[in-house]
Amino acid sequence: MRNVPLAEVDRVERAVLPIGTDYPPGHLLDWHEHRRAQFLYGATGVMVVDTAHGTWTVPPERAVLVPAGTRHRVRMLGVSTRSLYVEPDAVPWWPATCTVVEVSPLLRELLAVAVGFEADYSRSGREGAVATLLLHEIGAGAPLPFHLRLPDSADLARLCRAYLAAPDAGVTNAAWAARAALSERALTRRFRIETGDSPAVWRGRARLLAAVPLLRTRSVTEVSGRLGYASPAAFTAAFTRTFGTPPSRFATRPGAGEGGRVPGL
Repeated sequence: MRNVPLAEVDRVERAVLPIGTDYPPGHLLDWHEHRRAQFLYGATGVMVVDTAHGTWTVPPERAVLVPAGTRHRVRMLGVSTRSLYVEPDAVPWWPATCTVVEVSPLLRELLAVAVGFEADYSRSGREGAVATLLLHEIGAGAPLPFHLRLPDSADLARLCRAYLAAPDAGVTNAAWAARAALSERALTRRFRIETGDSPAVWRGRARLLAAVPLLRTRSVTEVSGRLGYASPAAFTAAFTRTFGTPPSRFATRPGAGEGGRVPGL
């Protein structure tokens, strides 16, 4: 199925419903939730998935597993998706929170095939076998660290969401403490309790996540300067240390010039 709303087929008696959807650049799929679990794969572009508790940046040719009933929104940056909507009782092993995962070459090919199925595809024979194999391949996918936990308290969450919209290397703990009407010590203590990181570490990771969509249209050198790194080498080292892969892997247009803004939520 291509470009078919889930609501039209959600009640079809199939454990796995494959749907491919093409989105216009910068499209925001606003807050919503699904009865089914969702495997959301971006065949092209970058996705930014937001929930009340965190944000997940999905690089090209990776996917995010969204648990059933999770309220979320997705910013689509040049994305064509291959989604699987899965009955929850068919995947008791599904993670309890959104998780970005690696997508194997076999899984990519299976997804390309599956989105050609009708909603009521045959459960026996080839189509049923592909649907079954899809779940096996998803279960074997390695989780990737492209996420940030958001604080539970409203005042700290507002600071974080504002920073995600416009990451700035010049922001300090003192500035955040003043905005939250806290001492720096109290800010750091609360922030560690709610996110597991210090504010400075969290902001550093947020800047690195912001690099992923920027690398679609800019070189590593341009992105490192835009995000306030002293040099491309320093940026590359930090990115590789955090995500286990160099930023050049996502720089689809190494010689691209300036343009656009940091996509935020």
